[in-house]
Amino acid sequence: MDGNQRWSKKNNKNIKEGYEKGLDNLSNIVNYCVLKKIPHLSVYALSTENISRPSVNIIFSIIKEEYKNILVKLNKNNEVKINFIGEINNLPLNIATIFHEINKKTAKNLQLELNVAFNYGTECELLNIITNVISKKYDLTNLTYDSIKKFFYLNKSPDPDILIRTGGHQRLSNFLLLYLRYTELFFTKTLWPDFKIDELENIFEQYYKTKRNYGL
Repeated sequence: MDGNQRWSKKNNKNIKEGYEKGLDNLSNIVNYCVLKKIPHLSVYALSTENISRPSVNIIFSIIKEEYKNILVKLNKNNEVKINFIGEINNLPLNIATIFHEINKKTAKNLQLELNVAFNYGTECELLNIITNVISKKYDLTNLTYDSIKKFFYLNKSPDPDILIRTGGHQRLSNFLLLYLRYTELFFTKTLWPDFKIDELENIFEQYYKTKRNYGL
């Protein structure tokens, strides 16, 4: 979800308004995915590299002030299961507590699983996997991909079919690299708050026309 701050500057808004506009757009996209019966959606909200930026305090303030409204927006009609993935326990305690509460309140919802990557980086996930393997005292000579996959943050979700990056940059920026082996990649110059349903539908149309070759 790249481009909230640039959208603020472009539209003569303050940074907080940009993030709020981006949150409203996430709600629109989530509701569309529910309507289209898309079962899994993962979004990149904040990377481990960006956790030290001054603007993160603005994000934290929005979460603290609006989390009940956020829950209503993203969980319309109790349809959406919301998971936060990343180094959640390294966040301020009040933010981590809010995330755990949202996880708990939406755990039984089944129509759409929304994974929100927050303070997430692939290298941190990989370190967590290795730490778990060592602590469980696995026989490393018989280690298999399936035996360690249960330690992946998204171990119960299928690998993404599509990755869309907004904001113009054509790079993956440490997002879910363990899951993107055969994912189709789409990049758009549209800033996240301006990313509309019609552009998403156009990407879906391109995806459906793609002949997917696994391993080639």
